[in-house]
Amino acid sequence: MPYIEPTGREIDVMLAISLHAVRDDLRDVLVPINKKWPIAELLDACRNYPGLSNARRITFEYVMLDGINDSDAEAKELVRLLAGIPAKINLIPFNPWPGSNYGTSPSSRIERFADIVNRAGYASPVRTPRGRDIFAACGQLKSESERLSKKDREAILAL
Repeated sequence: MPYIEPTGREIDVMLAISLHAVRDDLRDVLVPINKKWPIAELLDACRNYPGLSNARRITFEYVMLDGINDSDAEAKELVRLLAGIPAKINLIPFNPWPGSNYGTSPSSRIERFADIVNRAGYASPVRTPRGRDIFAACGQLKSESERLSKKDREAILAL
């Protein structure tokens, strides 16, 4: 958190935060830096971001993980946590890869989550997944030695 305020003051940039969870125990797993700077401290720093206004909102990135962080209760908690922060919440469908521990939230679940956030007054666009077919979507890039053959990728995607 010590760099958020000076960054906004000195280089006048728009801020984007990888949030992905509304509870510290889960965010500790998904975003390990949370152990050093938990959600409450992060959001305090966001509330004090220089130049923050409706015209200069903070973007919060939120990857939708099936059954992990995508419930109605979590959407409502997200709205509660962000109260008073001019913000946009990008909802990002998770891009699974072979061996990942998470699944993609169903479209209906993402839409329900987005509806709750929208009704609270926050823009919450759902990002269009791209690159899934070649395992090059956000969070999927792997080293060359771990990449699957095209035939193996197509077989997985056909499931």
